[in-house]
Amino acid sequence: MSKINEHKTFDDLPLPDTDAIVSSNARIVNRDCPDPRLKFLTDTLVRHLHDYVRETNLTTAEWISSLRRFSPRSLTLGHSRQEFILLSDVLGVSALVDALNHPKVGDSTESTVLGPFFTEDAPEVNIGGAIASEGKGSPMYVHGRVLDTSGKPIPGATIETWETDDTGHYDTQYENRGEPDCRGRLKSADDGTYAFRGVVPVAYPIPGDGPVGKLIAKLGRHNMRPAHLHLMVTAEGFEPLITSFYPSGDQYITSDAVFGVKKSLVVDLKTVKSAEEARAKGFPPSFGDEFALLERDIVLASVEESKAAREKLQKTEAAEKARQVSNI
Repeated sequence: MSKINEHKTFDDLPLPDTDAIVSSNARIVNRDCPDPRLKFLTDTLVRHLHDYVRETNLTTAEWISSLRRFSPRSLTLGHSRQEFILLSDVLGVSALVDALNHPKVGDSTESTVLGPFFTEDAPEVNIGGAIASEGKGSPMYVHGRVLDTSGKPIPGATIETWETDDTGHYDTQYENRGEPDCRGRLKSADDGTYAFRGVVPVAYPIPGDGPVGKLIAKLGRHNMRPAHLHLMVTAEGFEPLITSFYPSGDQYITSDAVFGVKKSLVVDLKTVKSAEEARAKGFPPSFGDEFALLERDIVLASVEESKAAREKLQKTEAAEKARQVSNI
């Protein structure tokens, strides 16, 4: 995949931790567009789309259903990439829908955008098992616990995880894809523990060979995503969580092309240099004696907690809208 305007990193942008920042950033990133008319048209489109999402209280399910229903065949490239979803991502609509539908509940893990590379065919792996085959990147061990907001473990939670290899490609982007790779599905243990072996994520460009890539280029934006590891976590009685962990230090943290990074999702990787530890974690000698360690608990909000948080946010949004109208 080709990189577009990769050096325009917008280091002054705040992380999109709120829906208001998402909407603001989605317009600010177009500030270097060399075509004033295109900038005006895009900024206006973003503003109206974001207003539509807020006015209708659009749910995640409704938005995904709409994207799939109305996505024209001409905007579907390859057997597993939806350009229409990508367009929603780069205009900040996906991030906004996510922010409004999944407000943070206490210490719960925050959500972020799904992206266009999730598949249903991830292989089942045991706790501590490998999601990536040999040669896909620098080894990384990921572990933690799945907990509720009171700190109690959640056994049997399903964890779907997927990432790119060290070239920045998902398995679905290879024409000769056979078995799924760099993705897996596992269950949390009775004490909530989860663990798996993957590879250290790398930054990568979102596809630039289609209509969305051409639009980004004309807007003077880059098409880079910071390094990240995707996770989707579900458990009975709890709000489904779609999130990602972003290793700190990536130059694109503040200017993610799809506005997905939140401060709480930025993680520090530890470097472990020990043959004994590497073997204990399941890495064979061929992987070497050094690996990265990502330690992070995943905290799920209950369905009831999430519903209450959404209703509270909707009331806040309605009050702000009424205030704006009264000032006209």
